[in-house]
Amino acid sequence: MGLFGKSQERNPKDQVNEWCSKLRKEGFQLDRQIRGIQREEEKVKRSLKEAAKKGDKDVCLILAKEILRARKAISKIHASKAHINSISMQMKNQLATLRLAGSLQKSTEVMKSMQQLIKVPEVAATMRELSKEMMRAGIMEEMLEDTMQGLEDSEELEEAAQEEVDKVLWEITAGQLGKAPAAVTDTLPIPEGATAVVEDEEDFEEMQSRLQALKS
Repeated sequence: MGLFGKSQERNPKDQVNEWCSKLRKEGFQLDRQIRGIQREEEKVKRSLKEAAKKGDKDVCLILAKEILRARKAISKIHASKAHINSISMQMKNQLATLRLAGSLQKSTEVMKSMQQLIKVPEVAATMRELSKEMMRAGIMEEMLEDTMQGLEDSEELEEAAQEEVDKVLWEITAGQLGKAPAAVTDTLPIPEGATAVVEDEEDFEEMQSRLQALKS
């Protein structure tokens, strides 16, 4: 508190630098989550190959769906990182124009990206805090709750399409199971990561829970 009980206003430059620092930390956290999911995916891939050798198709289907969910989770995290990078760029623009404008300017781009990030569990708490600070600083207007979020969440819980599962099975088992993609551009990316060996089939249940924990 300042003199006579009044709060001292933050220096806009210091405030923007603080926001950029918090955004960088959130980006690093998302990178760690991606690496963790990729490590678990490699273990599941090993288990799937072993199950394919033994001809256990039911186990292969379960593991293929886990791989697909892991890859979709990684794609969503990459999308979140893109929104964070967009806000960081806008903050740098704020610093560049601060001398000329004399104050922080309203940004619709920041507001759009923040609305998307508040839906992401991994960064929601930090983004809500930042959005309140940015509203007080005049960069953003008050955001309305997105009523479509529930619909998006329910779609995530739906079973993976059989066509996508077939692609994963074809890829991991080198054509032994599943069906070939319709085109080269139709293939799913193979993330790089560790190749830890998981020999026992019962381990896949433990890996399922770890993958779920990483995504929750």
